[in-house]
Amino acid sequence: MTLATLPAPARRPGAFSTAEFAALPTSLPAFSVAHPALLPLAHRHEAETLWLATHQVPPRLARAAAARAAALFGEAERAALPPQAQALLPGWLAPMASDISPGPTRLAELFDLSAEEAGRLHGLWSWLGTADALMETGGDIRLARDPKTALNGYGCSHRPRPWAITFASSTASSSSERGYIAADKARLQVSAALLRGMAPQRALASCIGAVRRGLGRAYGLRPGEEIVLAASGTDTELLALALTHLAGTGQPILNILIAPEETGRGVPMAARGQHFAVDTALGHDVTFEAPIEGFRPDTALANIALRSASGAVRPQGEVEAEIEAVLAAALAQGRRVILHGLDLSKTGLLAPSPAFLADLRARYGAGFDIVVDACQARLSPSSVRAYLALEAVVLVTGSKFFTGPPFAGAALLPASVAARLGTARLPAGLAAYFNQGEFPPGAFAAQGLPAGGNYGLALRWHAALAEMRALLRVAPKRRADIIEAFGAAVRQGIDATPGLALLPAPPIARTAADEPWERLPSIFTFSLPAPHAPGRCLTPAEARQVYVWLNTDLSGVLPRAGEVAARICHIGQPVPLAQPEGAGQMGALRVSAGARLISGEPSHRSLALGARLRREFADVGIVFAKIRLILENWQRLCAANPTPSYRGG
Repeated sequence: MTLATLPAPARRPGAFSTAEFAALPTSLPAFSVAHPALLPLAHRHEAETLWLATHQVPPRLARAAAARAAALFGEAERAALPPQAQALLPGWLAPMASDISPGPTRLAELFDLSAEEAGRLHGLWSWLGTADALMETGGDIRLARDPKTALNGYGCSHRPRPWAITFASSTASSSSERGYIAADKARLQVSAALLRGMAPQRALASCIGAVRRGLGRAYGLRPGEEIVLAASGTDTELLALALTHLAGTGQPILNILIAPEETGRGVPMAARGQHFAVDTALGHDVTFEAPIEGFRPDTALANIALRSASGAVRPQGEVEAEIEAVLAAALAQGRRVILHGLDLSKTGLLAPSPAFLADLRARYGAGFDIVVDACQARLSPSSVRAYLALEAVVLVTGSKFFTGPPFAGAALLPASVAARLGTARLPAGLAAYFNQGEFPPGAFAAQGLPAGGNYGLALRWHAALAEMRALLRVAPKRRADIIEAFGAAVRQGIDATPGLALLPAPPIARTAADEPWERLPSIFTFSLPAPHAPGRCLTPAEARQVYVWLNTDLSGVLPRAGEVAARICHIGQPVPLAQPEGAGQMGALRVSAGARLISGEPSHRSLALGARLRREFADVGIVFAKIRLILENWQRLCAANPTPSYRGG
């Protein structure tokens, strides 16, 4: 990270005069810079020291706490430093960057702290650090950063990565400068409150409350409607099942899923009340697919496919007829039904239509629950409100279309479902996934959960809310124009790349109140030919290699390939679909428009709108040029198997 990508309070240290730094009432000397490459670290330390000190944190404690964040920043940058600079890093860097506090005695020695100050810093150790380090907490193994690549399981980073071409919003995106700054402002406010002596639960409640208010404003929630935060979209699926348990009917449950293969791998497990990974967002080790305590063991699933065995999209009428037949049969058998709507799938499919859901609600009444998986979040607040009017629970994330950091989920509850939070207790096993803080304050149902809240989740939502606010400032007509132009650029790139085929998708139709932009396709899914096996497409595993190599600097393997080989291109992960001809599956890749395409990638802030969009659409061309390069050099790349990294060089 460079100074240009540091959060607002620490972003332009030159804005603080030497006199202001000298006026800090501390006996510690300024961080001595013995090499120019250490200037960003020095500025990072001094700017945060000043911010905390001017927010009523005792000066020595401010400097010590700032050293904790600066040390994590320095460790993240260590590999990029020349050897001479690495040898001159301050002695406090290693102990202050450690996951474990060096202890009150050592902290007092390092920073001339009183015993009370050293004890406070020691006790707050896990709460202090950089925004990116804290945003990596409060999620399962998919959020873990690989120490070799500095990227997580989604191939992205909580630190801004503006040099990467990013059209990965159907999966996950690295933080933008805008998002990072918002998360870091929230972190600094919490840090200052804690260092002044505020209780952690109170400081965190304020941070989470700001997220709750931001989401409520963005979606226009009304009195009685509530928000439950969740670490991921799959966690919201588990929550949706728990909310049906709270209905207290005592009936066995049938969970009707729409194309679970196009939502998330863990969704079928979560929909049955089973563990969907080997660990949870709160750090509990669990057994994959084992039942979660408190959930009914007799919950059944019905999977409604959106594609035929050949991979073709099924007609809407056929899909909806199957949904109603399954729903009617389950109700006749005395089951409590959860009917899912999918808005949208990984490949941009919507089913069933909102009109169909409204018709079912009118004819079958309140005897079944509706859960709308809108985790892609490619719909307007008015469309979300239309779903809530059907008494549907709406699952959203800030980490897909909105391009916030991965693992930021939420369930928007209509008043009728929110009322259940006051009548019964949630399944006991949910305590491995949620804290009380993720639920509305005072919710009776959440009293059996751990006190406190998920700090990493709150910071990720602050980053996502910054992207949401930026998008909502753009007029709907301009959003539509940009998405339409993006689609034209993608189609041109696919047409220009031999063997690629754009997969057809039906038009998106919700209600008459739709905004034009949300009717347009923004996820473009395409198959790739297997250069080493003519007559078939790349398998899911082979397509994943392309996905990884796009995100990798290939200039070392393909030195004569020019600039395209070196460019970092992050796109959507492959989706397994049927091979066009013959048995087996292919892996289809995705290029997607995210909110940043519309609101403006912050690193392009110096460009006028027209110039910015021309650059974005030129980047679309680079993605497909690099795909062609990869396919043409398949054997060489397979032999070398290059891996991505945060910087790419």
